[in-house]
Parts: sequence; structure tokens; C-alpha cells
Amino acid sequence: MFSNANADAALAALDAAVFTLADLDFDTMDNPQRLEVLRRIEIVARKLPAVGNELLARMGDQRKAEEFGGEHPLRVVADALRITRSAAAKRFHTAEQLATRFSLTGDVLPPELPALAAAVRAGEVGDAHVQLIRTFLHHLPTAVDEGTRGQAQAQLTECATTMRPDELAKVAARLAGYLNPDGSYAEKDRARTRSLRLGKQGPDLMSSLTGRVDPELRTYLEAVFAKLAAPGSCNPDDEAPVMDREPDADSVQRDKRTHGQRCHDGLKAACRALLASGELGQHRGLPVSVVVSTTLRELGELAGPGTTAGGSLLPVRDLVRMAAHARHYLAVFDDTTGRALYLARAKRIATADQRIVLHARDIGCSFPGCGAPGYLAQAHHRREWADGGATDIDNLTLVCHTHHKLAGTGLDQWRTTATWSGRTAWIPPFHVDPRQRQRVNHFHHPGEVLVGVGADSGEPP
Repeated sequence: MFSNANADAALAALDAAVFTLADLDFDTMDNPQRLEVLRRIEIVARKLPAVGNELLARMGDQRKAEEFGGEHPLRVVADALRITRSAAAKRFHTAEQLATRFSLTGDVLPPELPALAAAVRAGEVGDAHVQLIRTFLHHLPTAVDEGTRGQAQAQLTECATTMRPDELAKVAARLAGYLNPDGSYAEKDRARTRSLRLGKQGPDLMSSLTGRVDPELRTYLEAVFAKLAAPGSCNPDDEAPVMDREPDADSVQRDKRTHGQRCHDGLKAACRALLASGELGQHRGLPVSVVVSTTLRELGELAGPGTTAGGSLLPVRDLVRMAAHARHYLAVFDDTTGRALYLARAKRIATADQRIVLHARDIGCSFPGCGAPGYLAQAHHRREWADGGATDIDNLTLVCHTHHKLAGTGLDQWRTTATWSGRTAWIPPFHVDPRQRQRVNHFHHPGEVLVGVGADSGEPP
């Protein structure tokens, strides 16, 4: 383990070497020489993650509750390196398998995947190779014993040192067939791989939906699609879309949608019916429903998208049409001042009306850098209730469960206040920032960064 001085010297030498390399005259080289430089650069670049794996593993192993204001190291690393939290999570998970480990008695243990870890340290494999082998091992059935898994890991790693990732993928697929020729999987194998992921919205506000569903969910979807995705059913082009009865011949004849489009419209109709039924109960003080904020001008002109409490954008025309099917919540703001409703209540718990305004104003968790949407956040008093803070809309803000635990008036806690524009500013404890400069979360309001509104200084631009 480096001391700080040794680490500084090593990093300074690395920086100097990179600058020296960048200043070389590549015009004097021929292409074989340039290729050799690229190859050696790639080897060095592949060695560096091995150092990162050790650092990340030690950060996870030796985590202290009082460090970084109580923030999880994953979030701290994501913010410090300016990478997404999913990318930081992948690095931590990779480090858990490729870094050295320690027993409870302090003895040094080899990495969980020793052959792959050694290849990374030698610069023989890249991240694409690493993730492909990790995924291969993750999807092996639990019936495959540890000895066989170790042999498979070593064999694939050896192949990875001489193959591109796409070539290695074919070898891995063939090896998986050898190890599980009958394709037999236990119930826990299936449960381990189940997932459903709603992707980010594109410029056209469309999103991808990907995942792997277990046999039970598949049977439900089959039954729903058989009814609601049949030709003529739930057709948005019809003046009165058919849902609760069999479509007639004319409805079927008019239906020019593809099978995929019918499945999309059928699933949308099923979700809409479930929300309208009221059987989902409440979530954080509100009936489970769609919460959207927009401005008076956009609502009047049916222009521009509203913002949901999940952080997504919804065209106002769609919002108006949705209102005919179920009870949803809409908060309207003044275009010029951005002023929301002012609601005061002489009780500690925020009312449903106030929560609607909070969803609309904050959109998500107000803690700096947090991307948790409003649906997963709680109402927090900027000035603590115990200190006389009223349950007024201008004293409330949305905070996710994780960051709510960091807020308070103690010396080791984060304090909250309001900026000039009404946004929430977080003041870190002394050990996080000795100057205790207040911070504002721009994750849910990226436009503020461009125009200077809601800046961290808390002062008008």
C-alpha cells in the first residue's frame, strides 16, 4: 500500500509520461511503428483498472459511517469521477471479484476470479473481455460446481488474451452449451436473472423497455395481450377504442397496427385501467396516480411537455387526454415568476395538495447530485419541525430515504435552507466542506446550469 507521498510521486510520474508521449512527433513514424505505440498504450490503459479495483475494494471494505457526510462510497465515486452511478456500481461490482480480499483474521486471500484478475494486472484483457466473462459466470446454473466454474473462468481468460471480445463471445456461448447441454435451470437461476428496465427518454420522448421475465409474468402478459392486443382492440385511432368487449369486423378491418404496436397499446390500456381502479392504494401520502407539472401558458396552448414526478416528460396533449380516463394530479405554475400554490397547515405531515406542489416544483430528491425521482422521495422540513419549522410549502422539499437520514441540525449533519429562487440549498457539515458552501441539486433541472438560475451561491444571477 502506497503512502500518500509515494502515491503522489507515482501519479506525478504517470502524468509526466503521458505528456511526454503526447509530445512525440508521430509524423516521423511509419504505420507499423504507430501500431506498436497504440498496442503498448492499450496494455498500459488495461493495467490501470487493476489499480482502481484495489482502491474501490478497499473503499468498500473499510467504509466508515462518518466519512463523506454519511454518503455511500458508490455515490461519492460517481460524483468525484463525474460518471453515472450505474457505471460506478459496475466498477464496484467488478472490483469485488477482481481485487485481493482479506479474511476475518486479516489474511490476504486471492481474488474471487484469480485468472481474470491476473490478466487485467498484466494488461492482457480489456473491460469488454472482463464484463463478458463475468456475465458468462453469472448466468451459469447453480448446479455447475465451483471447480468447473474456476476451470471455465481460466479457459475463457486464456482465450481472451488472444481474441477480440466478439470472438470470445462465441467461445463463451459454445462453452455454456457444453456445461449446460440440456438447458436446465433451477427456480433460483431464473429468479436471479429476472429484470425489467425502463430506459431513458429520447429526443422524441420515446423510451425503450427491456428485460427478462419469469414464467409467471409471461403467462400474465400472454393473457393480457390475447385480449387487449388483439386486432381492433385498444386502437388509439378509433374514436371510441374497444377494450371491454370483442371488436367487431369493422374495427378489425380498420386496424393497421403491427403486432408490436398492438402489444404496446394493450399494455398501456391495462396500466391505465389499473390506475383508474384505485386498487393500488397510496404511495407516500398520495393515491397511486400520475403527477404532472406544467405552466399556465403550456396548458392553455397545449404546447410543450409537462414533467412527471418520475422525472419524465409528457406532452400536454397526452395529459389532457389522460384526464378523461383516471384521476391524475396536475400542478400549474406561473410562467414568469414560477410561483406555486402556498398552502399552510398546522400539522407536521404534508397534505396531499402540498405533496403535489412538491412533486411539481422539485421533481425529485433535492440533495446535491441525487437523481431519485419524486415518486421515491419524502417530504422534508427545510427548517426542522422540532425547531419550529412550519409545514408550509415554502418550508418543505423532497428528499429520498437515503439522504433524508443525512439531514439535521447536528454538527455531522447536512442543513437545508431556501435559495432566492425558492429551490432547496444543502449546507454540508464541516468535515465534508470546511467552508460549508451551500449546494443545489441541478439533476432534475438541467436548464438551470445553462441560464444560471438556482445557482449554488443562492444569489440571483
